[in-house]
Amino acid sequence: MDIKKIIKENFEESVKTSNASSSELLTSIQSATQKVIKIIDSGGKILSCGNGGSSGDAQHLSSELVNRFEKERKEIAGISLNSDTAIMTAIANDYDYKYIFAKQINALANSKDLLVAFTTSGNSENILEAIKSAKTKQVSILLITGNNGGNASKLLNDNDIEIRVPSNRTSRIQEIHLIIIHSICECIDHHIN
Repeated sequence: MDIKKIIKENFEESVKTSNASSSELLTSIQSATQKVIKIIDSGGKILSCGNGGSSGDAQHLSSELVNRFEKERKEIAGISLNSDTAIMTAIANDYDYKYIFAKQINALANSKDLLVAFTTSGNSENILEAIKSAKTKQVSILLITGNNGGNASKLLNDNDIEIRVPSNRTSRIQEIHLIIIHSICECIDHHIN
């Protein structure tokens, strides 16, 4: 194993994915940002969810909204559906793990809200169920994914937005997801101040 080579290749691949994303995703990130700002301005909530590293992205987004990003501004209603372990484990125990987000959406969401679903594969059952529940509540969806978008992208309609990172490697997809989060939050800072 050549440790230096692996590290160098990670940086090089990250730059390549970042450059491809910058050119391919600019319009979809702009549309997503405009949608998020519209939801915030209309008094809606930003609900977010994901699994594994994507759960960290969901929590990261919510923390930036509720607290602040880089500038002082009013608090924004952001809820990470990953954060309440009592609710998640109760749903998983009493029903099924695939409903851990869907049941929370049924309880908390309304048509003024936005669901931001993070998934590198687009195939996680609990993300698919979350999107289906959001649809029944007339909640718009921002799907932030990678690879080929998976089954989640097939559930979207014209009112929804997908940002699909042009990579099939989970680590590269998650790195770009973080840049997307920070880009949206910086635009929110400029909009509110």
